[in-house]
Amino acid sequence: MLTSLALIFLVGLGGAALCQRMRLPRIIGMLATGILLGPYALDLLDGSILSVSSDLREMALIIILLKAGLSLNLSDLRRVGRPAVLMSFLPALFEVAALVILGPLLLGISPVEGAVMGAVLGAVSPAVVVPKMVQLMEEGRGTAKGIPQLILAGASLDDVFVIVLFSAFVGMARGENASGTVLLEIPAAILLGLAVGAAAGLLLAANFEAAYARGRHIRNSVKVILVLAVSFLLAALEKGLEGTVPFSGMLAVVSMACLLRLRTSAQVSQRLSQKFGKLWLAAEVMLFVLVGAAVDIRYTLQAGPTAALLILGGLALRSAGVWLSLVGTRLNVRERLFCIIAYLPKATVQAAIGSVPLALGLPCGQLVLSVAVLSILITAPLGALGMDLTCRRLLDRESPSLD
Repeated sequence: MLTSLALIFLVGLGGAALCQRMRLPRIIGMLATGILLGPYALDLLDGSILSVSSDLREMALIIILLKAGLSLNLSDLRRVGRPAVLMSFLPALFEVAALVILGPLLLGISPVEGAVMGAVLGAVSPAVVVPKMVQLMEEGRGTAKGIPQLILAGASLDDVFVIVLFSAFVGMARGENASGTVLLEIPAAILLGLAVGAAAGLLLAANFEAAYARGRHIRNSVKVILVLAVSFLLAALEKGLEGTVPFSGMLAVVSMACLLRLRTSAQVSQRLSQKFGKLWLAAEVMLFVLVGAAVDIRYTLQAGPTAALLILGGLALRSAGVWLSLVGTRLNVRERLFCIIAYLPKATVQAAIGSVPLALGLPCGQLVLSVAVLSILITAPLGALGMDLTCRRLLDRESPSLD
């Protein structure tokens, strides 16, 4: 495992640096490194690290979500409330509808199988989007209208919606009756995740402030460990409650970080944000290299150009959903175009659930996995590169908030 970790960091950082010199996003080099080192290419990564790959990716994602929550201003979130809610489900719903229509026409699958494929492809990748939004918030770019906050919130909620839809459509494809109560799990998971996360954030903040009031100094490194430990418990709670109580661990982590920012002094929250920013330097490499390693490049050959056309058709309708979500907001055409670009990349969710229909023995399983892999290879670089190239042209820069 130690050799694999060394390869992940050394080759991953090398690939990122190479892409940076070519004026490409760093994550493209990391994803390419994962594909190259992974079991479907050179097979240089130890099986022990691949067996815990999903857990390591989740840990890395938690770190950037904490960094994002500590950078969020709750007043900004309130300002972007309605469009953020619409962005959490409307673009994905449009993409699922596109696959239901185009799937039978282009690939000869049934509408239900098209819905399963649409649910797999429908989630935006928080792993790609969240780090960029955090960077934009730190630069003060687009923050006057809450654009990074809007995208960050919508992308976090989007995954909850899509995964619930995926479970319902898979059940329908297996001949099970989809109950209307399934859709009620979406708001329940969101509300419960926000509430539990807020409670955890209040308890941690009270502990930190009480220790300071009594003259006991808790080192910032210890605070980071405590916050990480509680975050891991929240993520584990989602898995423990799966199938019984709808709960979003990811939203709980963001909610906890927001409350920590709100209920602790500016100095404490800034120090925590800085610490998690430093942790992200290593976590970023681990996350994207392991996402790349989960991509079976062989399936792209089986998917073919028709699948690529299907993916592009889904993205087109998804973009219409983003635009519709922003109707009535103060955003101009340039800013709405950036939101569309930010909602293109797919990676983590597709890598996690793309193989589930195949494992369940669904007739469309192999095809769904092939299209999921191809969607990662097309949209992750496209979205990352698009955000990097357009953010300075499409978003105005303001002075970062000091509160």
